[in-house]
Amino acid sequence: MNKTYAIINYGCQMNESDSEHYAGQLLDLGYKASEDYEHADVVVINTCCVRENAEKKILGKVGEMKRLKRENPDMVLCVAGCMAQEWGKDLQKKYPQVDLVLGTAHVNNFSSILQNHLAGHGSAESVYDDLAIMPREFEGSFVRKSSFAAWVPIMYGCNNFCTYCIVPYVRGRERSRGAEAICHEIEKAVALGYKEFTLLGQNVNSYGKDRGEEEGFSKLLKLVNAIPGVERIRYMTSHPRDMSEAVVRTIAESQHICKNFHIPVQSGSSRIMKAMNRGYDRERYLKLVDTIRRFVPDAVITTDLIVGFPGETEKDFEDTLDLLRTVEYDDAFTFIYSPRKGTPAASFEAQIPDEVKHERLDRLMALQNEICLERNKRLVGKTLAVMVEGPSKSNPAMLSGRTDGNDLVLWPKIRDHAPGDLVNVKMERAQTWLIRGKEEA
Repeated sequence: MNKTYAIINYGCQMNESDSEHYAGQLLDLGYKASEDYEHADVVVINTCCVRENAEKKILGKVGEMKRLKRENPDMVLCVAGCMAQEWGKDLQKKYPQVDLVLGTAHVNNFSSILQNHLAGHGSAESVYDDLAIMPREFEGSFVRKSSFAAWVPIMYGCNNFCTYCIVPYVRGRERSRGAEAICHEIEKAVALGYKEFTLLGQNVNSYGKDRGEEEGFSKLLKLVNAIPGVERIRYMTSHPRDMSEAVVRTIAESQHICKNFHIPVQSGSSRIMKAMNRGYDRERYLKLVDTIRRFVPDAVITTDLIVGFPGETEKDFEDTLDLLRTVEYDDAFTFIYSPRKGTPAASFEAQIPDEVKHERLDRLMALQNEICLERNKRLVGKTLAVMVEGPSKSNPAMLSGRTDGNDLVLWPKIRDHAPGDLVNVKMERAQTWLIRGKEEA
């Protein structure tokens, strides 16, 4: 057939996983992957609507496709993901070059939807409702970007309704996959040589609750940890409100679950946490940190932070800075608050001026950079198992990889290693965002 496809992906790890599913279904239909989306027969734009800047960038890309469709009317343009769910048919009304609008619950139905579209001789189609349905189990081929690490969705949707977040409205309520199906997917990937697995969900700590299971995530972690051939298990994202002591204990007692706890706090102010509808306050959050440190003394703890949430005072912001000093995060992913249409916070009073947001972000990042460097310095002199990712992008003579705690490590290449190999590397020099080391014989 000699037909090609291209996938342009935006957004989170769940979107990356979804794009692998789209690619697998296209492969099974006989299409070949191409980096040249301008001349591809099928183009999938997998979208994100969490932040305004991302949405503007995506709409620019969709607009660009108008010229390509004019030059190649037979090209099939599919817009999928969260923005497709949010906009629905309005996307095709504004951008008639779009052939298919595919909502988030239909990722694993893409193959049949595309074939129906082609059989209908190009009539535009929108499939974006039914957010309450459980996506069917994926039965196609996987086209994973990594040769050793695999994304594995364990649940879909979110029940939290944080006031700044659009996700529950475009991903639906929580629906958990069966543990047997998850383990089967991992076992098949192990047979193909995959070693590291990241369990995906908007709130993995709620896994199984929709099925009436208590401590479902802890039980799932134990099952995955026992699968032969699994070397590392990661997971994202955790919600601090729902992370139980049982999960922490399971991680502490496991052989393969990484000791990296990503627990997004979003703010250090209890007042702002409440306005965000996070479901915990500063005291409860710090108790969770204490629990993690008690059971996993060498835990690597990272977080997400939002600066400039509506109504955030200088005192609230100082509480956030103080929380950084108290917890000493190994890393923090920091964001400026961006109003999202359809969320409660977008209509809150006391929106913060952009210049104040940026000034606070600069101060936050300066403090966290200092903490990151000090945390990395504590690793100097230690020998750690590092999973090879490949040559450094900036210097092929250096290898790049990550520790159990997800610390990025660079070291001189003295022998060949395949991606996924575990190498003992002695940490020699700490930098803010990485550590340089030397491979031990």
